[in-house]
Amino acid sequence: MTGARTKPHELRARRRRGQHGCWDQLIVAPLWVAYGANLGTMLRTCDAIGSCLAVPRTAHYRDALQLGDTLRGRRPCIHWVAPTKEGWLETQREAGRRIVAVELADGATPLTRLEPARRSTVLLLGHELLGVPDEVLATVDECVEIPMVGWGASLNVAVAGSLVAYRLAGLS
Repeated sequence: MTGARTKPHELRARRRRGQHGCWDQLIVAPLWVAYGANLGTMLRTCDAIGSCLAVPRTAHYRDALQLGDTLRGRRPCIHWVAPTKEGWLETQREAGRRIVAVELADGATPLTRLEPARRSTVLLLGHELLGVPDEVLATVDECVEIPMVGWGASLNVAVAGSLVAYRLAGLS
């Protein structure tokens, strides 16, 4: 059955009535991402799933988010990570949040078996080439890997992060 296409302004009106407030049930944290375009994509994903974004308070991240912000000022809540990434992660853990990393690791949970977040969760994304640092990876509650059948070993960090974020948000 084919229906009429929904007009974008009607779709937006049905979704969210106001600005995104802090919904820290899921915080997406691309703490080591090098390429600005990936940060813009993650900002859009956070808006789509209603999560917050956590990024270091550096010129690289501020500039990348300003350039990649296609949401025209209606962007999701941003948590600025300072003074250190590791210290921020420890604060999240002490607050009772579960830390989940997207990484190829022994014993990682396949994406198809990942359960939606039942408590406040931080989704940790690493560097495009180097991943999540080993010393941080050793402290996470769960690693998630995305099964692949092709020759590539991994997906782009924004694509991988988006897939896992949708799953944690209970939207896939």
